[in-house]
Amino acid sequence: MKTKPYDIELLHDVDKDFKEEFYRCSKTLNYAKGSSLFCADDLLKYFYIIVEGRVKTYQLNFENSKEQTLFIYKRGDMFDVVSLLDEKPHEVMYEVLEDCKVLQFPIQKVRYWIDNNATFNRIFFPYIAAKMRHVESLASELSLYDVKERLMHLLLENINPNSAFKYKLLQNLSNSEISKLLGTVRHVVERAIKELKQEKIIHTSRKNIKVINLQKLLEKTIKMLHK
Repeated sequence: MKTKPYDIELLHDVDKDFKEEFYRCSKTLNYAKGSSLFCADDLLKYFYIIVEGRVKTYQLNFENSKEQTLFIYKRGDMFDVVSLLDEKPHEVMYEVLEDCKVLQFPIQKVRYWIDNNATFNRIFFPYIAAKMRHVESLASELSLYDVKERLMHLLLENINPNSAFKYKLLQNLSNSEISKLLGTVRHVVERAIKELKQEKIIHTSRKNIKVINLQKLLEKTIKMLHK
């Protein structure tokens, strides 16, 4: 079995034989912050799981440079599940937000596990369901709520350990990156942050937003969801 300084949480409850096969089939790769990684061909050949650091996937309108962040992948996250399942190129872009380490797997091996390995499926399909819920939530919020309301909800999810993709998401994120998560531009997010500071709901320091009045934030968010 490969020596490993990591033992990702996904595998904590799986049998020893599968865990050994899992790591034996993987290759560890490192990417520096700011890298634009993976071309479409890579994602048709390989599947990845984050071990350390963070990677964002996003779509970009080349005519107006508007960017929408779809996911920020962190430890234990898998990609690209779309290309894995439909065997077609996925028209999204990737950027390394923090120096990261990933496990690379031959995509045919992962497809074999999906078809033949119940242990892998107990890991994989709940993850797919969580991603679907995330996309559903993103679409609803972009359609139904303004930027300040979306920011309040994101602040709550950021401190909710049961939030699969948003827990601790805002750590070390710039206002520019937050705006891309919320589907807007930086100055609009900064105005919303200023208003929440004036209401004494949050405190900010460099690349960090701290909720200082959780009860008030909860009350305003509940009111938002039921208006």
